[in-house]
Amino acid sequence: MQRRHLLQSAAALALPALGALGASLAQAQAFPVRPIKLIVAFPAGGPTDITMRALADNASKILGQPVVIDNKPGAGGTLPAQQLQSAPPDGYTIGQVPLGVFRLGYTTKINWDPIKDLSYILNVTGYAFGIVVPADSPFKTWADFVAYAKANPGKLTYGSTGALTSPHLTTELIAQKAGIELQHIPYKGSADLMLAVVSGQLMAAADSTGFAPQVEAGKLRVLNTWGDKRLDKFPNAPTLKELGYDIVQNSPFGLAAPKGTPPDVVRRLHDAFKKAMEEPSYVAALGRYDMLPNYMSSAEYTKFAQETFLREKALIEKLGLAKGS
Repeated sequence: MQRRHLLQSAAALALPALGALGASLAQAQAFPVRPIKLIVAFPAGGPTDITMRALADNASKILGQPVVIDNKPGAGGTLPAQQLQSAPPDGYTIGQVPLGVFRLGYTTKINWDPIKDLSYILNVTGYAFGIVVPADSPFKTWADFVAYAKANPGKLTYGSTGALTSPHLTTELIAQKAGIELQHIPYKGSADLMLAVVSGQLMAAADSTGFAPQVEAGKLRVLNTWGDKRLDKFPNAPTLKELGYDIVQNSPFGLAAPKGTPPDVVRRLHDAFKKAMEEPSYVAALGRYDMLPNYMSSAEYTKFAQETFLREKALIEKLGLAKGS
């Protein structure tokens, strides 16, 4: 009798746990049952927005629910990650994570951790970058650009997609190595930046290849690109390595959910977006900007985030931009 009573008690204690497990599994299997919001770090109409909308459209068909883009530009591309800190961890709010997120804590006081307080879903692509000038600029080559900057310290203006973004920091690193001083002007995204440089408000721009349409239209000239090899679209533009700078910048980015999102929900999102990445429409959208799919699994992307977090600290300190420096 006593043994039977103990077994009954154990079973009674186990039932709530089993019930919770069953509910969790049922929730994951049912997910999603309503639209998913995808927060994008840059404005509508730019290369990030255009390529992310193609990805979201594909994922919507796979998930059976709309994936709705919510553009939140500004703050160097870090607003989506910041907004995920207050979003419910249910998979219905996810965000783009540009590289700037991993340097945020070194330059700004924040009360959350970019590594511990995000659930990394997958990496999707990376930017191709370069420096462009107006087509009628006297800078025909990078050597012209450097010569003017050396003769006129601090007078050569260039824009980027925001303070402490990869275009901004990489340009400052290039300037440091070249022994020149430039005047930086931040914008919220590629669309505004391109208008400024095409209209002559800026002497140059450092950007992802959102500048491709303006170059192809004969409005801008590419002075250099930042990948490991020359870009197919701009075969005449030398890489930084060819110009003597040991710098390669392609700035991978992916998607994350709030901390505490159930692993089965993260897995469902991962599987859907991975399949969405493989669709020809997404590959074609990336191709407009010389971007390529760059898949990392949830585990690989988490490891990349951890390594990048440490590497960005060294860059921030090298440029003297750390808090209190």
